[in-house]
Amino acid sequence: MITRRSLLGGLAAGAAATAGLATAARALGAPAPAGPSAAGLPLHIVNSSGAYANSSVWVYILGNDGTQQVHVTADGQLKPVAVADNGPDGFTDYAIPLAAGGTTTLQLPPMSGRIYTALGGKLKIKAVADGNGKPALAYPAGWVASDPNYDVLHDCAEFTHTAGGMYCNTTMVDMFSVPLALRLTGARDQTTGTLKDGARARIFSDVKGAEGFDRLVVGDKRVIAPGHGLDSGLFGKDYLAPAIDEAWTAYASKDLTVTTNAGTFTGRVSGDRLGFTGPKAVSFAKPSTRDVLFCDGTLAAPNDGTLGPVAAVLGAALNRSTLTTHPAQPTTDPAAFYQQRLTNHYAAAMHAATRDGRAYGFAFDDVAGFASYIEDPAPKELTLTLTAF
Repeated sequence: MITRRSLLGGLAAGAAATAGLATAARALGAPAPAGPSAAGLPLHIVNSSGAYANSSVWVYILGNDGTQQVHVTADGQLKPVAVADNGPDGFTDYAIPLAAGGTTTLQLPPMSGRIYTALGGKLKIKAVADGNGKPALAYPAGWVASDPNYDVLHDCAEFTHTAGGMYCNTTMVDMFSVPLALRLTGARDQTTGTLKDGARARIFSDVKGAEGFDRLVVGDKRVIAPGHGLDSGLFGKDYLAPAIDEAWTAYASKDLTVTTNAGTFTGRVSGDRLGFTGPKAVSFAKPSTRDVLFCDGTLAAPNDGTLGPVAAVLGAALNRSTLTTHPAQPTTDPAAFYQQRLTNHYAAAMHAATRDGRAYGFAFDDVAGFASYIEDPAPKELTLTLTAF
């Protein structure tokens, strides 16, 4: 199974040194695996927002074909990014307009990337030279007040399309703005990301009403993820510290077990480190609030089959506030999630808003299968719907 986390990193090597770009590029996916070429996949864009006409919505398909950063044209061609594509205003215009009415159908070639939707105005995306002199894009970073797209209503879905299938998800890992739903048909008929009626407004209200989270709400445009809020001074850098301390204290005197595909790891805290024995000895320094929210730092998860999966389980448990209360991880009952005062209320609001209870509120949200992610080995078509505001 390919998850969002296994798609990370593909564009980071070509990322420009632009505010917010590293995170945006890192989330765009790994290069498509080598193999026979997949055919273009029909991609249907449905505007059911009720707030914007088709004439005020633009789509951008940006990513990596395994060798270079690319964009997709309205007629389904895969084009390499070029600095010469910047216009007189200094930005590219890779926007694809929607059809005058009804459904817009495009062709999605083999690649990994993001499908951006921009409402009410086009995105300003600059082509630049990366550290190796290769063309790259400064992707939108709506959580950065100085980003040229800060005032543009936009959001995205992520995907990897290969000869082996389609792997895709909606994401709120960086921010939430536009309610999006994905339907993937092929060997199965699957849908994810659909919000309950009126849920966009409830997300804004729930996050604004959570203690310490209120400054993450940017008018009616977006809600910024708390990790980015922390980096911008909008969220407390030590918000989760008491909960993290409580967990480290608890497991100084009792065992914590973490079960992954590699087997069961048994952990105890000694000093500042949580050390595990089991299939392989792994250990973790006490994480910071930022480490937990970004699922990075001491909780970085390498794709090694041992330390990485344990880090993911720990990160998920700390975001969901189940680590101290449940000494056998991962916790699989969603009724136990987000029940403590100090928890990731942003992620909680995202999950409460979706019809299937699945969302990508943080990078390890796929632990125990709670992410808004779907895949199909024999895809026939993908539909991205801008659902009602």
